[in-house]
Amino acid sequence: MTQATASAGDTASKESFAALLDESFGSSTNVEGSVLKGTVVAIENDVALIDVGLKSEGRVALKEFASQGQKAELKVGDEVEVYLDRMEDKNGEAVLSREKARREEAWTQLEKSFNENQRVTGVIFGRVKGGFTVDLSGAVAFLPGSQVDIRPVRDIGPLMGTPQPFQILKMDRARGNIVVSRRAVLEESRAEARSELIANLKEGQVLQGVVKNITDYGAFVDLGGVDGLLHVTDIAWRRINHPSEALNIGQTVQVQVIRFNPETQRISLGMKQLEADPWEGVEAKYPVGTKFTGRVTNITDYGAFVELEPGIEGLVHVSEMSWTKKNVHPGKIVSTSQEVEVMVLDVDPQKRRISLGLKQTMENPWANFVEKHPVGSVLEGEVKNITEFGLFVGLPGDIDGMVHLSDLDWEKPGEQALADYKKGDIVKVKLLDVDVEKERISLGIKQLETDPFAAAAGSIKKGDVVTCTVTAVQDGGVEVSVGEGMTGFIRKTDLSRERSEQRPDRFAVGEKLDAKVTAIDSKTRKVNLSIKAKEVEEDKKAMADYGSSDSGASLGDILGAAISRAQRDRSTKEEADEGTEE
Repeated sequence: MTQATASAGDTASKESFAALLDESFGSSTNVEGSVLKGTVVAIENDVALIDVGLKSEGRVALKEFASQGQKAELKVGDEVEVYLDRMEDKNGEAVLSREKARREEAWTQLEKSFNENQRVTGVIFGRVKGGFTVDLSGAVAFLPGSQVDIRPVRDIGPLMGTPQPFQILKMDRARGNIVVSRRAVLEESRAEARSELIANLKEGQVLQGVVKNITDYGAFVDLGGVDGLLHVTDIAWRRINHPSEALNIGQTVQVQVIRFNPETQRISLGMKQLEADPWEGVEAKYPVGTKFTGRVTNITDYGAFVELEPGIEGLVHVSEMSWTKKNVHPGKIVSTSQEVEVMVLDVDPQKRRISLGLKQTMENPWANFVEKHPVGSVLEGEVKNITEFGLFVGLPGDIDGMVHLSDLDWEKPGEQALADYKKGDIVKVKLLDVDVEKERISLGIKQLETDPFAAAAGSIKKGDVVTCTVTAVQDGGVEVSVGEGMTGFIRKTDLSRERSEQRPDRFAVGEKLDAKVTAIDSKTRKVNLSIKAKEVEEDKKAMADYGSSDSGASLGDILGAAISRAQRDRSTKEEADEGTEE
Protein backbone atom coordinates (compact mmCIF):
# COMPACT_ATOMS: atom_id res chain seq x y z
CA MET A 1 0.00 0.00 0.00
CA THR A 2 1.37 3.35 -0.95
CA GLN A 3 1.70 6.22 1.46
CA ALA A 4 -0.99 8.11 -0.37
CA THR A 5 -3.31 5.14 -0.17
CA ALA A 6 -2.62 4.84 3.58
CA SER A 7 -3.24 8.53 4.18
CA ALA A 8 -6.48 8.34 2.27
CA GLY A 9 -7.51 5.35 4.41
CA ASP A 10 -6.73 7.15 7.65
CA THR A 11 -8.66 10.17 6.52
CA ALA A 12 -11.64 8.03 5.60
CA SER A 13 -11.42 6.28 8.98
CA LYS A 14 -11.35 9.59 10.85
CA GLU A 15 -14.25 10.94 8.89
CA SER A 16 -16.17 7.74 9.52
CA PHE A 17 -15.55 8.02 13.33
CA ALA A 18 -16.54 11.67 13.34
CA ALA A 19 -19.71 10.82 11.51
CA LEU A 20 -20.50 8.09 14.03
CA LEU A 21 -19.77 10.50 16.90
CA ASP A 22 -21.96 13.13 15.40
CA GLU A 23 -24.63 10.59 14.91
CA SER A 24 -24.48 9.56 18.55
CA PHE A 25 -23.92 12.90 20.32
CA GLY A 26 -24.14 15.58 17.71
CA SER A 27 -21.27 18.03 17.47
CA SER A 28 -18.70 18.33 20.23
CA THR A 29 -20.34 21.54 21.26
CA ASN A 30 -23.54 19.65 21.99
CA VAL A 31 -21.79 16.78 23.77
CA GLU A 32 -19.95 18.98 26.24
CA GLY A 33 -22.23 20.02 29.10
CA SER A 34 -24.40 16.95 28.66
CA VAL A 35 -25.12 13.94 30.82
CA LEU A 36 -23.76 10.74 29.22
CA LYS A 37 -24.03 7.10 30.08
CA GLY A 38 -20.74 5.32 30.70
CA THR A 39 -19.28 2.09 31.96
CA VAL A 40 -16.83 1.63 34.82
CA VAL A 41 -13.80 -0.03 33.23
CA ALA A 42 -11.43 0.18 36.18
CA ILE A 43 -11.14 1.37 39.80
CA GLU A 44 -7.74 2.74 40.78
CA ASN A 45 -7.31 3.84 44.41
CA ASP A 46 -10.05 6.47 44.98
CA VAL A 47 -10.78 7.03 41.30
CA ALA A 48 -13.08 5.25 38.83
CA LEU A 49 -12.08 5.05 35.13
CA ILE A 50 -15.22 5.45 33.01
CA ASP A 51 -15.72 4.88 29.28
CA VAL A 52 -18.44 7.09 27.78
CA GLY A 53 -17.72 6.09 24.16
CA LEU A 54 -15.27 8.85 23.43
CA LYS A 55 -11.74 8.37 22.15
CA SER A 56 -10.51 8.49 25.74
CA GLU A 57 -11.90 7.54 29.13
CA GLY A 58 -12.47 9.94 32.01
CA ARG A 59 -11.62 9.78 35.71
CA VAL A 60 -14.15 10.48 38.51
CA ALA A 61 -13.46 10.45 42.25
CA LEU A 62 -15.22 7.59 44.05
CA LYS A 63 -16.62 9.98 46.69
CA GLU A 64 -18.81 11.54 44.00
CA PHE A 65 -20.71 8.26 43.79
CA ALA A 66 -21.31 8.09 47.56
CA SER A 67 -24.43 9.33 49.33
CA GLN A 68 -24.07 11.93 52.07
CA GLY A 69 -22.08 10.37 54.91
CA GLN A 70 -21.77 6.94 53.25
CA LYS A 71 -19.20 4.94 51.22
CA ALA A 72 -19.42 4.53 47.45
CA GLU A 73 -20.60 1.09 46.31
CA LEU A 74 -19.15 0.91 42.80
CA LYS A 75 -17.56 -1.95 40.84
CA VAL A 76 -16.12 -2.58 37.37
CA GLY A 77 -18.84 -3.05 34.77
CA ASP A 78 -21.40 -0.81 36.49
CA GLU A 79 -23.21 1.56 34.20
CA VAL A 80 -23.37 5.13 35.46
CA GLU A 81 -24.39 8.58 34.29
CA VAL A 82 -21.78 11.31 34.31
CA TYR A 83 -21.59 14.89 33.20
CA LEU A 84 -19.12 15.76 30.36
CA ASP A 85 -17.36 18.96 31.24
CA ARG A 86 -14.81 18.82 28.36
CA MET A 87 -13.94 16.37 25.65
CA GLU A 88 -10.39 16.13 26.91
CA ASP A 89 -8.00 17.80 29.28
CA LYS A 90 -4.24 18.37 28.92
CA ASN A 91 -3.69 14.64 29.40
CA GLY A 92 -6.10 13.84 26.58
CA GLU A 93 -8.71 12.41 28.98
CA ALA A 94 -12.39 13.31 29.10
CA VAL A 95 -13.29 15.55 32.03
CA LEU A 96 -16.27 13.88 33.73
CA SER A 97 -18.29 14.61 36.90
CA ARG A 98 -20.78 12.42 38.70
CA GLU A 99 -21.87 15.24 41.02
CA LYS A 100 -22.73 17.52 38.14
CA ALA A 101 -24.63 14.69 36.50
CA ARG A 102 -26.61 14.16 39.66
CA ARG A 103 -27.15 17.90 39.94
CA GLU A 104 -28.47 18.11 36.41
CA GLU A 105 -30.78 15.21 37.04
CA ALA A 106 -31.87 16.76 40.29
CA TRP A 107 -32.52 20.18 38.77
CA THR A 108 -34.68 18.63 36.07
CA GLN A 109 -36.71 16.71 38.62
CA LEU A 110 -36.85 19.69 41.03
CA GLU A 111 -38.14 22.01 38.32
CA LYS A 112 -40.89 19.52 37.62
CA SER A 113 -41.76 19.28 41.35
CA PHE A 114 -41.67 23.08 41.69
CA ASN A 115 -44.01 23.57 38.74
CA GLU A 116 -46.40 20.94 40.05
CA ASN A 117 -46.15 22.31 43.67
CA GLN A 118 -44.99 18.93 44.94
CA ARG A 119 -42.89 18.26 48.03
CA VAL A 120 -39.29 17.12 47.67
CA THR A 121 -37.05 15.10 49.95
CA GLY A 122 -33.70 16.39 51.15
CA VAL A 123 -31.10 16.16 53.85
CA ILE A 124 -29.88 19.07 55.99
CA PHE A 125 -26.10 18.76 55.96
CA GLY A 126 -24.59 22.13 56.78
CA ARG A 127 -25.01 25.46 58.53
CA VAL A 128 -24.57 28.82 56.78
CA LYS A 129 -25.32 32.41 57.67
CA GLY A 130 -29.05 32.85 58.15
CA GLY A 131 -29.93 29.20 57.76
CA PHE A 132 -28.81 25.77 56.55
CA THR A 133 -27.80 23.87 53.40
CA VAL A 134 -29.93 21.02 52.10
CA ASP A 135 -28.94 18.25 49.68
CA LEU A 136 -31.82 17.64 47.27
CA SER A 137 -30.50 14.50 45.52
CA GLY A 138 -27.41 16.36 44.33
CA ALA A 139 -28.69 19.92 44.12
CA VAL A 140 -27.81 22.19 47.05
CA ALA A 141 -30.64 24.34 48.41
CA PHE A 142 -30.84 27.04 51.08
CA LEU A 143 -33.12 26.55 54.10
CA PRO A 144 -33.70 29.87 55.99
CA GLY A 145 -33.66 29.56 59.78
CA SER A 146 -37.26 30.81 60.00
CA GLN A 147 -38.40 28.00 57.70
CA VAL A 148 -37.02 25.10 59.75
CA ASP A 149 -40.06 24.60 61.98
CA ILE A 150 -43.33 26.19 63.06
CA ARG A 151 -41.70 27.13 66.38
CA PRO A 152 -38.11 28.25 66.92
CA VAL A 153 -35.79 25.25 67.12
CA ARG A 154 -33.02 25.54 69.70
CA ASP A 155 -31.15 22.40 68.66
CA ILE A 156 -31.27 21.36 64.99
CA GLY A 157 -28.88 18.47 65.56
CA PRO A 158 -31.56 15.75 65.55
CA LEU A 159 -32.80 17.00 62.14
CA MET A 160 -29.42 16.97 60.40
CA GLY A 161 -28.52 13.95 58.26
CA THR A 162 -32.11 12.69 58.26
CA PRO A 163 -34.27 12.79 55.09
CA GLN A 164 -36.94 15.47 55.52
CA PRO A 165 -39.81 16.68 53.31
CA PHE A 166 -39.42 20.21 51.93
CA GLN A 167 -41.44 22.64 49.85
CA ILE A 168 -39.57 24.62 47.16
CA LEU A 169 -40.33 28.30 47.65
CA LYS A 170 -38.33 29.56 44.67
CA MET A 171 -35.58 28.42 42.31
CA ASP A 172 -33.35 29.94 39.62
CA ARG A 173 -31.46 27.40 37.51
CA ALA A 174 -29.36 30.03 35.79
CA ARG A 175 -28.01 31.27 39.10
CA GLY A 176 -28.12 27.87 40.76
CA ASN A 177 -30.34 29.15 43.61
CA ILE A 178 -32.98 27.05 45.38
CA VAL A 179 -34.85 28.14 48.54
CA VAL A 180 -36.82 25.49 50.44
CA SER A 181 -39.07 25.39 53.50
CA ARG A 182 -39.69 22.62 55.99
CA ARG A 183 -42.13 24.82 57.90
CA ALA A 184 -44.55 25.03 54.96
CA VAL A 185 -44.77 21.23 54.90
CA LEU A 186 -45.37 21.08 58.66
CA GLU A 187 -48.05 23.78 58.51
CA GLU A 188 -49.85 21.92 55.75
CA SER A 189 -49.68 18.68 57.71
CA ARG A 190 -50.71 20.57 60.85
CA ALA A 191 -53.80 21.97 59.12
CA GLU A 192 -54.81 18.48 58.04
CA ALA A 193 -54.21 17.10 61.52
CA ARG A 194 -56.09 20.04 63.06
CA SER A 195 -59.18 19.39 60.95
CA GLU A 196 -59.11 15.73 61.85
CA LEU A 197 -58.53 16.46 65.54
CA ILE A 198 -61.33 19.06 65.77
CA ALA A 199 -63.75 16.70 64.03
CA ASN A 200 -63.09 13.94 66.58
CA LEU A 201 -62.56 16.08 69.71
CA LYS A 202 -64.89 15.58 72.68
CA GLU A 203 -64.91 16.48 76.37
CA GLY A 204 -63.28 13.91 78.63
CA GLN A 205 -60.88 12.80 75.89
CA VAL A 206 -57.27 12.18 77.01
CA LEU A 207 -54.60 13.47 74.62
CA GLN A 208 -50.86 13.95 74.48
CA GLY A 209 -49.47 17.38 73.71
CA VAL A 210 -46.41 19.57 73.87
CA VAL A 211 -46.17 22.71 76.04
CA LYS A 212 -45.97 25.51 73.49
CA ASN A 213 -46.06 28.64 75.66
CA ILE A 214 -46.25 29.55 79.36
CA THR A 215 -48.05 32.60 80.77
CA ASP A 216 -48.89 33.82 84.28
CA TYR A 217 -52.33 32.25 84.12
CA GLY A 218 -51.51 28.93 82.46
CA ALA A 219 -49.84 27.11 79.57
CA PHE A 220 -50.77 26.59 75.92
CA VAL A 221 -50.44 22.99 74.84
CA ASP A 222 -50.03 21.96 71.18
CA LEU A 223 -52.26 18.94 70.63
CA GLY A 224 -50.98 18.41 67.10
CA GLY A 225 -52.42 21.15 64.94
CA VAL A 226 -54.54 22.88 67.55
CA ASP A 227 -53.71 24.58 70.86
CA GLY A 228 -55.54 24.17 74.17
CA LEU A 229 -55.27 26.22 77.36
CA LEU A 230 -54.14 24.45 80.51
CA HIS A 231 -55.10 26.86 83.30
CA VAL A 232 -52.78 27.13 86.29
CA THR A 233 -55.55 25.86 88.62
CA ASP A 234 -55.94 22.69 86.50
CA ILE A 235 -52.26 21.70 86.42
CA ALA A 236 -52.24 19.98 89.80
CA TRP A 237 -54.39 19.59 92.92
CA ARG A 238 -51.70 21.30 94.97
CA ARG A 239 -51.22 25.07 94.93
CA ILE A 240 -49.12 26.31 92.00
CA ASN A 241 -48.31 30.02 92.01
CA HIS A 242 -46.90 30.03 88.47
CA PRO A 243 -47.12 27.38 85.71
CA SER A 244 -43.34 27.40 85.31
CA GLU A 245 -43.12 25.66 88.71
CA ALA A 246 -44.52 22.49 87.12
CA LEU A 247 -44.04 22.83 83.33
CA ASN A 248 -41.32 23.62 80.78
CA ILE A 249 -41.65 24.74 77.18
CA GLY A 250 -41.26 21.73 74.89
CA GLN A 251 -42.33 19.28 77.60
CA THR A 252 -44.64 16.46 76.52
CA VAL A 253 -47.69 16.20 78.78
CA GLN A 254 -50.83 14.10 79.01
CA VAL A 255 -53.99 16.18 79.34
CA GLN A 256 -57.74 15.76 79.45
CA VAL A 257 -60.22 17.88 77.49
CA ILE A 258 -62.33 19.63 80.16
CA ARG A 259 -64.35 21.92 77.89
CA PHE A 260 -64.58 22.31 74.11
CA ASN A 261 -66.50 25.00 72.24
CA PRO A 262 -66.92 23.92 68.59
CA GLU A 263 -67.96 27.43 67.54
CA THR A 264 -64.95 29.29 68.92
CA GLN A 265 -62.78 26.14 68.86
CA ARG A 266 -61.52 27.00 72.33
CA ILE A 267 -60.20 24.02 74.23
CA SER A 268 -59.76 23.93 78.02
CA LEU A 269 -57.39 21.27 79.28
CA GLY A 270 -56.59 19.74 82.65
CA MET A 271 -53.83 17.60 84.09
CA LYS A 272 -55.02 17.19 87.67
CA GLN A 273 -58.24 15.59 86.40
CA LEU A 274 -56.18 12.52 85.48
CA GLU A 275 -55.32 12.03 89.16
CA ALA A 276 -57.50 11.11 92.15
CA ASP A 277 -59.22 14.06 93.86
CA PRO A 278 -57.58 14.43 97.31
CA TRP A 279 -60.72 16.21 98.64
CA GLU A 280 -62.76 13.01 98.50
CA GLY A 281 -63.39 11.86 102.08
CA VAL A 282 -61.61 14.93 103.46
CA GLU A 283 -63.88 15.11 106.56
CA ALA A 284 -62.80 11.65 107.63
CA LYS A 285 -59.13 12.41 107.03
CA TYR A 286 -59.17 15.73 108.88
CA PRO A 287 -61.69 15.68 111.78
CA VAL A 288 -62.45 18.97 113.53
CA GLY A 289 -60.33 19.42 116.67
CA THR A 290 -57.40 17.27 115.52
CA LYS A 291 -53.89 18.60 115.12
CA PHE A 292 -51.69 18.16 112.03
CA THR A 293 -48.33 19.37 110.76
CA GLY A 294 -48.34 21.26 107.47
CA ARG A 295 -46.24 23.54 105.30
CA VAL A 296 -46.97 27.26 104.78
CA THR A 297 -47.48 27.74 101.02
CA ASN A 298 -48.77 31.29 100.76
CA ILE A 299 -49.11 34.36 102.99
CA THR A 300 -51.72 37.08 102.48
CA ASP A 301 -52.93 40.11 104.44
CA TYR A 302 -55.81 38.07 105.88
CA GLY A 303 -53.90 34.91 106.85
CA ALA A 304 -51.68 32.05 105.71
CA PHE A 305 -52.39 28.94 103.62
CA VAL A 306 -51.03 25.68 104.99
CA GLU A 307 -50.67 22.53 102.87
CA LEU A 308 -51.71 19.43 104.79
CA GLU A 309 -50.99 17.13 101.82
CA PRO A 310 -50.49 17.71 98.07
CA GLY A 311 -53.77 19.23 96.89
CA ILE A 312 -55.22 19.89 100.36
CA GLU A 313 -54.71 23.37 101.78
CA GLY A 314 -56.33 25.11 104.70
CA LEU A 315 -56.46 28.75 105.72
CA VAL A 316 -55.22 30.01 109.06
CA HIS A 317 -57.08 33.30 109.37
CA VAL A 318 -55.10 36.15 110.90
CA SER A 319 -57.43 36.07 113.93
CA GLU A 320 -56.44 32.43 114.57
CA MET A 321 -52.67 32.92 114.36
CA SER A 322 -51.78 34.27 117.79
CA TRP A 323 -53.48 34.76 121.15
CA THR A 324 -51.76 38.06 121.76
CA LYS A 325 -50.54 39.54 118.43
CA LYS A 326 -53.74 41.05 117.06
CA ASN A 327 -52.69 43.76 114.62
CA VAL A 328 -49.60 42.06 113.15
CA HIS A 329 -49.21 40.98 109.52
CA PRO A 330 -49.24 37.15 109.18
CA GLY A 331 -45.80 37.35 107.54
CA LYS A 332 -44.35 38.40 110.90
CA ILE A 333 -45.70 35.29 112.60
CA VAL A 334 -44.96 32.60 109.98
CA SER A 335 -42.85 32.38 106.82
CA THR A 336 -43.32 30.59 103.49
CA SER A 337 -42.24 26.91 103.50
CA GLN A 338 -42.22 26.84 107.32
CA GLU A 339 -43.47 23.64 108.95
CA VAL A 340 -46.19 24.46 111.49
CA GLU A 341 -48.60 22.58 113.73
CA VAL A 342 -52.25 23.52 113.22
CA MET A 343 -55.67 22.48 114.50
CA VAL A 344 -58.64 21.76 112.22
CA LEU A 345 -61.43 24.21 113.12
CA ASP A 346 -63.89 23.58 110.28
CA VAL A 347 -64.17 21.48 107.09
CA ASP A 348 -66.43 22.34 104.13
CA PRO A 349 -66.07 19.66 101.38
CA GLN A 350 -68.55 21.41 99.06
CA LYS A 351 -66.60 24.69 99.04
CA ARG A 352 -63.32 22.74 99.36
CA ARG A 353 -62.29 24.80 102.35
CA ILE A 354 -60.60 23.90 105.61
CA SER A 355 -60.29 26.43 108.43
CA LEU A 356 -57.20 25.97 110.57
CA GLY A 357 -55.97 27.47 113.80
CA LEU A 358 -52.39 28.08 114.81
CA LYS A 359 -52.97 29.59 118.26
CA GLN A 360 -55.14 26.60 119.28
CA THR A 361 -52.03 24.44 119.39
CA MET A 362 -50.56 26.74 122.08
CA GLU A 363 -51.59 27.46 125.66
CA ASN A 364 -54.37 30.06 125.91
CA PRO A 365 -52.81 32.92 127.93
CA TRP A 366 -56.26 34.28 128.83
CA ALA A 367 -57.37 31.03 130.45
CA ASN A 368 -53.98 30.71 132.12
CA PHE A 369 -54.22 34.28 133.40
CA VAL A 370 -57.63 33.86 135.01
CA GLU A 371 -56.44 30.71 136.80
CA LYS A 372 -53.51 32.56 138.35
CA HIS A 373 -55.19 35.93 138.95
CA PRO A 374 -58.78 35.85 140.29
CA VAL A 375 -61.07 38.87 139.99
CA GLY A 376 -60.18 41.43 142.67
CA SER A 377 -56.42 40.84 142.40
CA VAL A 378 -54.15 43.88 142.43
CA LEU A 379 -51.50 43.86 139.68
CA GLU A 380 -48.79 46.14 138.41
CA GLY A 381 -48.10 46.82 134.73
CA GLU A 382 -46.81 49.23 132.13
CA VAL A 383 -49.08 51.61 130.23
CA LYS A 384 -48.74 50.21 126.67
CA ASN A 385 -51.15 52.50 124.89
CA ILE A 386 -53.46 55.44 125.57
CA THR A 387 -56.68 55.82 123.59
CA GLU A 388 -59.68 58.11 123.74
CA PHE A 389 -61.58 55.54 125.79
CA GLY A 390 -58.90 54.47 128.29
CA LEU A 391 -55.51 52.95 129.08
CA PHE A 392 -54.10 49.60 127.93
CA VAL A 393 -51.87 48.06 130.58
CA GLY A 394 -49.45 45.16 129.99
CA LEU A 395 -50.10 42.13 132.20
CA PRO A 396 -48.32 38.81 132.87
CA GLY A 397 -48.55 36.36 129.95
CA ASP A 398 -47.91 39.04 127.31
CA ILE A 399 -51.55 40.15 127.32
CA ASP A 400 -53.13 43.57 127.85
CA GLY A 401 -55.98 44.75 130.01
CA MET A 402 -57.94 47.98 129.69
CA VAL A 403 -58.73 50.66 132.25
CA HIS A 404 -61.81 52.47 130.97
CA LEU A 405 -62.09 56.24 131.37
CA SER A 406 -64.81 55.75 133.95
CA ASP A 407 -62.50 53.60 136.09
CA LEU A 408 -59.59 56.05 136.35
CA ASP A 409 -60.71 58.39 139.13
CA TRP A 410 -63.66 58.77 141.49
CA GLU A 411 -63.78 62.54 141.29
CA LYS A 412 -62.17 63.75 138.04
CA PRO A 413 -63.93 63.41 134.69
CA GLY A 414 -62.45 60.62 132.52
CA GLU A 415 -60.76 62.89 129.95
CA GLN A 416 -59.22 64.97 132.70
CA ALA A 417 -58.00 61.92 134.61
CA LEU A 418 -56.54 60.42 131.40
CA ALA A 419 -54.23 63.41 131.05
CA ASP A 420 -52.43 62.32 134.24
CA TYR A 421 -50.94 59.27 132.49
CA LYS A 422 -48.39 58.73 129.74
CA LYS A 423 -47.13 55.75 127.80
CA GLY A 424 -44.52 53.76 129.73
CA ASP A 425 -45.85 54.63 133.20
CA ILE A 426 -45.92 51.78 135.70
CA VAL A 427 -49.31 51.69 137.38
CA LYS A 428 -51.16 49.55 139.89
CA VAL A 429 -54.53 48.21 138.78
CA LYS A 430 -57.33 46.11 140.18
CA LEU A 431 -58.69 43.16 138.17
CA LEU A 432 -62.42 43.82 137.64
CA ASP A 433 -63.42 41.17 135.07
CA VAL A 434 -61.98 38.57 132.62
CA ASP A 435 -63.84 37.38 129.50
CA VAL A 436 -61.81 34.44 128.13
CA GLU A 437 -63.93 33.98 124.99
CA LYS A 438 -63.79 37.63 123.96
CA GLU A 439 -60.20 37.87 125.27
CA ARG A 440 -60.95 40.98 127.30
CA ILE A 441 -59.66 42.01 130.72
CA SER A 442 -61.26 44.94 132.54
CA LEU A 443 -59.07 46.83 135.00
CA GLY A 444 -59.65 49.71 137.40
CA ILE A 445 -57.41 52.24 139.09
CA LYS A 446 -59.99 54.15 141.12
CA GLN A 447 -61.15 50.87 142.64
CA LEU A 448 -57.86 50.72 144.56
CA GLU A 449 -59.41 53.38 146.86
CA THR A 450 -62.76 53.63 148.64
CA ASP A 451 -65.45 55.53 146.75
CA PRO A 452 -65.82 58.86 148.62
CA PHE A 453 -69.34 59.25 147.24
CA ALA A 454 -70.39 55.91 148.66
CA ALA A 455 -68.92 56.82 152.03
CA ALA A 456 -70.63 60.19 152.09
CA ALA A 457 -73.89 58.80 150.72
CA GLY A 458 -73.96 56.37 153.62
CA SER A 459 -74.44 59.25 156.07
CA ILE A 460 -77.56 60.66 154.41
CA LYS A 461 -80.74 59.26 153.00
CA LYS A 462 -83.66 60.40 150.95
CA GLY A 463 -85.84 62.86 152.87
CA ASP A 464 -83.05 64.26 155.04
CA VAL A 465 -82.69 68.04 155.25
CA VAL A 466 -79.02 68.94 154.85
CA THR A 467 -76.96 72.06 154.78
CA CYS A 468 -75.05 72.52 151.50
CA THR A 469 -72.84 75.11 149.84
CA VAL A 470 -73.44 76.72 146.46
CA THR A 471 -70.62 75.81 144.05
CA ALA A 472 -72.10 77.07 140.75
CA VAL A 473 -75.09 79.09 139.59
CA GLN A 474 -76.61 77.97 136.29
CA ASP A 475 -79.66 78.92 134.25
CA GLY A 476 -81.42 75.68 135.10
CA GLY A 477 -80.63 75.70 138.80
CA VAL A 478 -77.92 75.71 141.45
CA GLU A 479 -75.09 73.22 141.89
CA VAL A 480 -74.10 72.56 145.50
CA SER A 481 -71.66 70.42 147.48
CA VAL A 482 -73.11 68.11 150.07
CA GLY A 483 -70.80 66.83 152.76
CA GLU A 484 -67.47 65.30 151.63
CA GLY A 485 -67.23 64.02 148.05
CA MET A 486 -70.83 64.54 146.97
CA THR A 487 -72.25 66.96 144.42
CA GLY A 488 -75.86 68.01 144.51
CA PHE A 489 -78.17 69.97 142.27
CA ILE A 490 -81.27 72.03 142.98
CA ARG A 491 -83.42 72.60 139.93
CA LYS A 492 -84.85 76.05 139.26
CA THR A 493 -88.40 74.93 140.13
CA ASP A 494 -87.14 73.55 143.45
CA LEU A 495 -85.45 76.78 144.60
CA SER A 496 -88.60 78.10 146.31
CA ARG A 497 -92.28 77.42 146.87
CA GLU A 498 -93.00 80.92 145.56
CA ARG A 499 -92.64 81.27 141.73
CA SER A 500 -91.24 84.76 142.11
CA GLU A 501 -88.39 83.36 144.21
CA GLN A 502 -87.44 80.55 141.76
CA ARG A 503 -84.47 82.53 140.38
CA PRO A 504 -80.95 80.99 140.47
CA ASP A 505 -79.38 84.47 140.47
CA ARG A 506 -80.71 84.98 144.01
CA PHE A 507 -77.89 82.75 145.19
CA ALA A 508 -74.13 83.34 145.24
CA VAL A 509 -71.23 80.86 145.09
CA GLY A 510 -70.17 79.97 148.62
CA GLU A 511 -73.59 80.67 150.12
CA LYS A 512 -74.90 78.02 152.51
CA LEU A 513 -78.47 76.83 152.37
CA ASP A 514 -80.72 74.05 153.66
CA ALA A 515 -82.50 71.68 151.29
CA LYS A 516 -84.29 68.38 151.38
CA VAL A 517 -82.68 65.28 149.74
CA THR A 518 -85.13 64.06 147.07
CA ALA A 519 -82.92 61.45 145.33
CA ILE A 520 -79.43 59.87 145.52
CA ASP A 521 -78.14 58.62 142.11
CA SER A 522 -75.11 56.38 142.55
CA LYS A 523 -74.58 56.09 138.76
CA THR A 524 -74.30 59.80 138.09
CA ARG A 525 -72.86 60.29 141.59
CA LYS A 526 -75.19 63.21 142.24
CA VAL A 527 -77.73 64.15 144.91
CA ASN A 528 -80.95 65.89 143.93
CA LEU A 529 -82.18 68.44 146.49
CA SER A 530 -85.17 70.77 146.88
CA ILE A 531 -85.65 73.92 148.97
CA LYS A 532 -89.30 73.93 147.91
CA ALA A 533 -89.84 70.44 149.37
CA LYS A 534 -88.23 71.53 152.63
CA GLU A 535 -90.56 74.56 152.84
CA VAL A 536 -93.64 72.46 152.13
CA GLU A 537 -92.60 70.01 154.84
CA GLU A 538 -92.11 72.87 157.32
CA ASP A 539 -95.57 74.19 156.50
CA LYS A 540 -97.12 70.81 157.16
CA LYS A 541 -95.26 70.52 160.45
CA ALA A 542 -96.33 74.03 161.51
CA MET A 543 -99.93 73.19 160.81
CA ALA A 544 -99.56 70.08 162.91
CA ASP A 545 -97.79 71.86 165.78
CA TYR A 546 -99.65 75.15 166.00
CA GLY A 547 -103.20 74.45 165.04
CA SER A 548 -105.65 73.75 162.34
CA SER A 549 -108.44 75.53 160.56
CA ASP A 550 -110.87 74.30 163.23
CA SER A 551 -109.06 76.12 166.10
CA GLY A 552 -109.81 79.50 164.58
CA ALA A 553 -106.15 80.37 164.06
CA SER A 554 -105.41 81.96 160.69
CA LEU A 555 -102.82 80.55 158.30
CA GLY A 556 -100.84 83.77 158.70
CA ASP A 557 -100.68 83.32 162.44
CA ILE A 558 -99.53 79.73 162.10
CA LEU A 559 -96.90 80.49 159.48
CA GLY A 560 -95.68 83.52 161.39
CA ALA A 561 -95.13 81.44 164.48
CA ALA A 562 -93.49 78.68 162.51
CA ILE A 563 -91.16 81.10 160.75
CA SER A 564 -90.20 82.77 164.03
CA ARG A 565 -89.43 79.40 165.51
CA ALA A 566 -87.35 78.38 162.50
CA GLN A 567 -85.37 81.60 162.66
CA ARG A 568 -84.67 81.04 166.35
CA ASP A 569 -83.51 77.47 165.64
CA ARG A 570 -81.21 78.65 162.85
CA SER A 571 -79.68 81.40 165.03
CA THR A 572 -79.08 78.92 167.81
CA LYS A 573 -77.41 76.47 165.35
CA GLU A 574 -75.16 79.18 163.86
CA GLU A 575 -74.05 80.29 167.35
CA ALA A 576 -73.24 76.66 168.17
CA ASP A 577 -71.24 76.28 164.94
CA GLU A 578 -69.29 79.45 165.67
CA GLY A 579 -68.52 78.22 169.19
CA THR A 580 -67.26 74.95 167.77
CA GLU A 581 -64.98 76.72 165.26
CA GLU A 582 -63.49 78.86 168.08
